[in-house]
Amino acid sequence: MRIDKFLKLARVIKRRTLAQEMIEIGAVRVNGKVVKASKEIQPGDVVEVAFPSRVVSFKVLPFEEKELKRGARPFDVLEERKVNPDEKPWND
Repeated sequence: MRIDKFLKLARVIKRRTLAQEMIEIGAVRVNGKVVKASKEIQPGDVVEVAFPSRVVSFKVLPFEEKELKRGARPFDVLEERKVNPDEKPWND
């Protein structure tokens, strides 16, 4: 499944278009690398999402699309830290 769709269905980001915008500016990383919205996500991948005031890292668990649509939580949070919005955490 594409990372933009995964972020929306997993309820990490509310809209797929917003996920695509965040990916485009480099605020989403998979396994430490900046990716494109078309990146296929796999169980075991570590995803980092930089929101304006916090950065969340999580590990993707095995999932099925229909379970995601029903509200299953397909990841384990590894770390969540607050950041200063002026620092733009996605630029490091």
